[in-house]
Amino acid sequence: MSQRLAALIALFAFAALVVAALLGGDLGLAESGPSRISFQIATGSTEGVYFPVGQAMAGLISHPPGVGRCETATVCGPAGVILSARTSEGGADNLRGVNSGAVDSGFADGDVIAAAVKGEGAFRRYGPATHLRVIAALFPEEAHLVVAAKSAIRSVGDLRGKRVFLGAAGSGGQVRGRAILDAYRVRVREVASDTPPAQLLRDGRIDAYFAVAGVPLDAVKDLLAHRLARLAPIDGEGRDRLVKMMPQLQATTITANAYPGQTAAVETVATRAWWVTRGGESDAMIYGMTRALFHPANHAALAASHPSARGIGLDSAALNPPAPFHSGAARFYREMDKLPRQSSPE
Repeated sequence: MSQRLAALIALFAFAALVVAALLGGDLGLAESGPSRISFQIATGSTEGVYFPVGQAMAGLISHPPGVGRCETATVCGPAGVILSARTSEGGADNLRGVNSGAVDSGFADGDVIAAAVKGEGAFRRYGPATHLRVIAALFPEEAHLVVAAKSAIRSVGDLRGKRVFLGAAGSGGQVRGRAILDAYRVRVREVASDTPPAQLLRDGRIDAYFAVAGVPLDAVKDLLAHRLARLAPIDGEGRDRLVKMMPQLQATTITANAYPGQTAAVETVATRAWWVTRGGESDAMIYGMTRALFHPANHAALAASHPSARGIGLDSAALNPPAPFHSGAARFYREMDKLPRQSSPE
């Protein structure tokens, strides 16, 4: 199932859930019932991983009045809360929105969150994002070095002097791409464009690009299926230097056969996608939503939203946080004995 189709299915399912809850008295609605609380999740583009996962989370955690599955209180979030997933420009955009109060919550990579908290990289002009609080680590996101199939590029070192798209201007991806090149001591001809990088490569306008996303990424899958691109490794001493430079990154592999024609595992690095919010959000609401996210009854539907979502689990939800935990999330992890001792809420 493509990410676009999964997103549409999740969207229609969520819409049906909300419409059913709003149909009137036969569902037990009353003026004295719980008020509706809107809560947004800023995700990414509809072509990416964040959007279908955000749609699934919104549908599972929302608790409109009269919805039968929410009668078990811990399966859904607090009574009356209705989550919605919205598209965005990606992690850096989400973090700026959350920190400023323009959006309630959002998804971002751990290394991008760490940079935002310190006011570094793409966030230098804004200063430290002091209002950010993490709710949960979600799933791993692997770095893809996608190179033109006909090129001689076999490693990061081979990018020297080549045309490379690192990421949108001011994005976390651009900062990460530059960090990778710095770790390998390589200089490239950086290409800036509003055109999606997969299309740039398809058109012959670039030789390679970096993308960090849960596996599989549809755009990469399409390029490899048509034999227009290959995956090159991010490995060796350069990777060792990179991991030391950016503690939110770790060595990993993209498993064999994750993409068409990719018969061998590819060495790379990965970060983790996190769900973040503002420190001022209600303790009780964030606690209830965190508890619902990890309720066992929701796991199958969440995993069905995208293969990456299979990596969402309580055992990894509170590991190596890039920012302080929200007090409500911290309370839940403490009850589950999952909160690292060195980590503290706001």
